[in-house]
Amino acid sequence: MSDFKRIVAAFLAVGTVFSAASCSKKNTKTSSEKANDSAVTTQKKSDDSEPVTAPGSMDIVWLSDYDLNPEGGQRSSALSIFEDVYGGSIQFVSVSPEEKFTKLDQMIKSGDEVDMFPYDMSVFPEGVLKDRFQPLDPYFSEMGVDEGMWEDMSAVIDKFAYKGKHYVMPFSVSEPQLITYSRKLMKDGGMDDPYTLYKDGKWDWNSFNNMINKFSESEDSLHHFGISGFCGRAMLASSGKTVVGFDGEKFTNNIKDGEIAKAEGIMRDLQSRWLYNKDLKGEFLTDMSTLFYASSDLTLATSNRINPEADLMIVPFPKSPDADKYYIACDYDARMLVKGSKKGKAVATYLKCERLAASDEKFMAKKKEQALKTMTEEQYNALQEYISSAKANPVVDLGYGMGEKMLKNGDCNFDTRGAMDNITSALLEGGAPVGSWEELRDRMSPVIDEEIKKYN
Repeated sequence: MSDFKRIVAAFLAVGTVFSAASCSKKNTKTSSEKANDSAVTTQKKSDDSEPVTAPGSMDIVWLSDYDLNPEGGQRSSALSIFEDVYGGSIQFVSVSPEEKFTKLDQMIKSGDEVDMFPYDMSVFPEGVLKDRFQPLDPYFSEMGVDEGMWEDMSAVIDKFAYKGKHYVMPFSVSEPQLITYSRKLMKDGGMDDPYTLYKDGKWDWNSFNNMINKFSESEDSLHHFGISGFCGRAMLASSGKTVVGFDGEKFTNNIKDGEIAKAEGIMRDLQSRWLYNKDLKGEFLTDMSTLFYASSDLTLATSNRINPEADLMIVPFPKSPDADKYYIACDYDARMLVKGSKKGKAVATYLKCERLAASDEKFMAKKKEQALKTMTEEQYNALQEYISSAKANPVVDLGYGMGEKMLKNGDCNFDTRGAMDNITSALLEGGAPVGSWEELRDRMSPVIDEEIKKYN
């Protein structure tokens, strides 16, 4: 039996997963105390499956805008394993999203203890250029990389390999950007089911546009929109191309790629014909005025609840007619090892716990049980299929992680926001001082060239 399977067996044997016992008040015990009173750790000592860790060696300082162990909340599976099996602890240092990079730089410079930092697409590769992080390669053993537990993430991990090193090791895929639609609305309008088209490999930009055109021409009192929600990034990713290319060593500017131009053309067409609903509600609209709703899977529970008769279903964004695969924009769950931290083994062990919680079939069965409380089994199974596709065919555009000239959060306009923001929103939302993709491309291309020079 592999090490991580022994961990699962021991952990589940004492019933700590998804149980009332995993509801954690603020934990004031030391790592050594937790190790002594944990049934799991006691079992592990007896079978010598893991060496007993020294007191404090598994204590991690986590700088973030969110807590991994909210007071009074239910512990995640990963945190439960880390605390109960390895005797670890997470000390949370709170910071606002706007100040997290400034705070990190200050702590590194002053020598304050900080070990782990959250990954999001703005973190990398700029964080390496600014010497904020260190690679995880020396700790692959602690992460269980050679045990096969990371195998289905290998294509994603390869996309993040940077000059032979691994600073980002995604342990799971989350928030795939999908389209929610009503089968009832489709049937009433005499249109094909997008999910059926997807299964047949025919769900592409052409069928997407044809459906929107037919829906928009319906004769009733409502103005019919084709799509609402956050769809610029997902539409761009559906081309299978990235604005910034990367071969592991060198970055390139791909903004002139023909498939990117086609995706931008769809966005421009939706805006010019008033078919994009900019009213960014957090669910599929109940008035049936909008054919498609673009969002992550996180909104599906609410959409199902408020549309009980709509027979909702989810599909990926359509593919290019010339492509043989579906490319899905998503988030990647990872943690960064901070530069100067002496807790590399502890952070790597925590990442192993996250990977275990995200991949082992026993944990996945519990997650499915929870998910089916708010979605149908067909929706759940389709979602898992899309997540698997996002792992197998990742679209990782590192342009999002090259600093504020490429991606800038906050209330910005065309002149102040980043190039990637404009590429994914200017033509879709309208109001920008550009009227075509060619104009937008020519405005953004020099910005991209200037930024990638810093990395090559």
